[in-house]
Amino acid sequence: MKDVIHISSCTCCGDLLRGAFSRRHLVLSAAAFSAAAVLSPYRAFAAEGHYEAMVLGCIDPRLQEPVHRYTRRRGLTGKFSQFVIAGAAVGVVAEPFKDWQKAFWDNLATSIQLHHIKKVIAIDHRDCGAAKIAYGPEKVANPKIETETHRTAMADFRKQVGERQPALKVETGLMALNGRIEMFA
Repeated sequence: MKDVIHISSCTCCGDLLRGAFSRRHLVLSAAAFSAAAVLSPYRAFAAEGHYEAMVLGCIDPRLQEPVHRYTRRRGLTGKFSQFVIAGAAVGVVAEPFKDWQKAFWDNLATSIQLHHIKKVIAIDHRDCGAAKIAYGPEKVANPKIETETHRTAMADFRKQVGERQPALKVETGLMALNGRIEMFA
């Protein structure tokens, strides 16, 4: 006896068998397939996995896109966790923000545990309001003083990371508002 497929009982392709597929269904299906294909490289990275880094950035909206461009240029898209706090490294080390600091260290430890990151990249920026709050307007009064203020904060940041997470590499940089970044040792 021949098997008979009842069109109404086939949930996966009943529309196709009935001829109910329209051009609209075809376009929507193609769009969904394309989105899945484009996003598939990112599916390789699950909540737990092996990521490259944690990127520490500032909450300043002017820097969101420049930091995004920087991580993309570095080939980090889909390969880093992110922590955003006012002042970036300044927010992690400056006394006026001491109540926030536990949140950063706990997040860093979690990223190490879940993502097995190899480094943390801290990106401070010029014209930072948090640096002004933390150190006073005179410490960011001109580019030279501002650079030294951030250099000192990031040296303290590197030192603290080294004490708490000695296996982690640390990169620090000061980003201009146009996205140009000066890396510090």
